[in-house]
Parts: sequence; C-alpha cells; structure tokens
Amino acid sequence: MNARLYQRPKSSMQSGRAHTGQWLLEMERDDRLRQDPLTGWSGSGFTEGQVRLAFPSQQAALDYAAANDIAVEILPLGPRHLKLQAYADNFR
Repeated sequence: MNARLYQRPKSSMQSGRAHTGQWLLEMERDDRLRQDPLTGWSGSGFTEGQVRLAFPSQQAALDYAAANDIAVEILPLGPRHLKLQAYADNFR
C-alpha cells in the first residue's frame, strides 16, 4: 500500500496558521473509478482513500507507516511568499 505524507497548508480563507503544523497521511488510489450503469454515479471499492490521518509530527506519521507496512512518499510544503505592503501604498 502506498501513501502520501504532507504538511497541512494554510487555507486561503484563514488569516491564522492554526492546524498547519499537522502532518497528513493519505492513501493513494490503486484502482480506477467505475461508473454505475444504473445511476451513472462513479464509485470504487477503495475505501482507504476516504481516510485522512493527522499526526502531530512527521516522525509520528513515519512510525505509524512503518508499523503498518505502508510505503510513504513525503511531499514537501512549498516556501511561503510574503507580500509586504504598507497601508499607505493603497493611496499612492
């Protein structure tokens, strides 16, 4: 079983950095979605893809993955770009 491990990014709808220190472990999909011929809905038998596990640190997530024989791909969080602007710049 393969999984992705990444740090939760800050939402664009929030100004604070709450829950951004958490590490998330998501299972990668191993099969394709099938279309139901009766309803037309897409579905799959892969229920592990519906689970997202949160860990307080990267090492805790790696320990969990090692204990459960899960191959992990670590996705680094991109750099933060701050646009420093003074309030007075709005009136120039």
